[in-house]
Amino acid sequence: MGLIIAGDRSGVGKTTVTLAILAHLAAQSDRVQSFKVGPDYIDPMFHGAVTGLPCRNLDPVLTSPRYVQDCFNRHAEGADWVVIEGVMGLFDGISNPNESAFLNDYGSTAHIARILDLPVVLVLDCSSLSTSIAAIAYGYTNLDPQVNVAGVILNKVASDRHLELLATALASIKIPILGVLRREAAVTIPDRHLGLVPSTELLELKQLFARLAHLAKTSFNWDQLLTLLSQHSPRHSFIPSLCYPVTQLPIKIAVAKDQAFNFYYQDNLDILTELGAELIFWSPLKDRSIPDDIQGLYFGGGFPEMFAQQLADNQQVLQQLKVIIQAGIPTYAECGGLMYLCQQLIDLNQQAWSMVGVIPSDVTMQAKLTLGYRRAIALQDSALISAQQIVTGHEFHRSKLSKNSARPQWQLQGFHQSSPQLTEGWNINQLHASYLHLHWGETKSQPQRLIQSCRNFAI
Repeated sequence: MGLIIAGDRSGVGKTTVTLAILAHLAAQSDRVQSFKVGPDYIDPMFHGAVTGLPCRNLDPVLTSPRYVQDCFNRHAEGADWVVIEGVMGLFDGISNPNESAFLNDYGSTAHIARILDLPVVLVLDCSSLSTSIAAIAYGYTNLDPQVNVAGVILNKVASDRHLELLATALASIKIPILGVLRREAAVTIPDRHLGLVPSTELLELKQLFARLAHLAKTSFNWDQLLTLLSQHSPRHSFIPSLCYPVTQLPIKIAVAKDQAFNFYYQDNLDILTELGAELIFWSPLKDRSIPDDIQGLYFGGGFPEMFAQQLADNQQVLQQLKVIIQAGIPTYAECGGLMYLCQQLIDLNQQAWSMVGVIPSDVTMQAKLTLGYRRAIALQDSALISAQQIVTGHEFHRSKLSKNSARPQWQLQGFHQSSPQLTEGWNINQLHASYLHLHWGETKSQPQRLIQSCRNFAI
């Protein structure tokens, strides 16, 4: 059971449509499970905020097709409704030499639809289209016979006459219209330099979800949508929850989680817990001391540049972190966490703010976006990984360090043959810090190594 919301390209309204459907369903059930295709962090925050359940990422590039199936089956089990939000355009993915698909769409929304055997609803922006909508819909529907495009939702429809032209064109190719969003009824979610403003920063979130729920109730064909949501795929079978034998006492790992640090895959947090970690969530923004009696630190990505002054003003926490990290507590920092541990952060207004200072470099915000999947070879042992281990990660940032590590953690390469090889990351004592975001679904040796490093520190 389940439904995938896709688009013909980015920016057509997938997230708005997905959130509207989730909001309508969540008003009727507290067992609405959502998923997000790809490595995104921000959209899943909105999903979780509206459903009350953690959203799960489905990314075969960072994990594997088998893990995608297992993750979906495990968390869809027991849900009343399951909705998956796609990524970019329906067929936008990467090439994979181990796959025989005729399209370079590995990791795409279409790839997920094939893996899970679920129907797709295609969102189309109609603001500059009329009869030509049929050519677009026909192409997406027929390009890959293994992908079941069950219907379309029309976004930004200008008038009744505009809708009549669109409907006549789509009727000629027998593609159902499952919803219509009018241009004047658009719901806008604010964005900034890395995408949408996270849900944790929006003050009127409940009002937004109420508007979206009303929009879904009045704009979508729920008889057809509920039929699609209720269909059972023969590929779906229950997968038992992850289970690891843990015989030792829990290891306390302090996880920074607030408006500045909130880019975490829920699966990663679950894996740490199941491996024997007790996660202590705390706020570098608001707390005046780090948690007591901890054996490890975890700093995810986020937006430290938006809260640089507040982070810098919390001098007591900065000093405590510098002392304990220099003393050798195992510390894992991704992207925004890396930035926080530098000496200074130069924000979007070119103002410098003092940070923790354990990484001997400043970090500066810049206009250029660094984005993409990376293959990474570990160049040295760290608290997280052993030398020569190969992983796949994802970069997504608009900042740059002023100094490179003399002994970098990673050798990075993109997924294209012509991609240059770069070195990146810091390994200082027991600190592993990098721009690379990792998903541990297929690489459990990494969190296991991190927890063992924490146990060794506790001794």
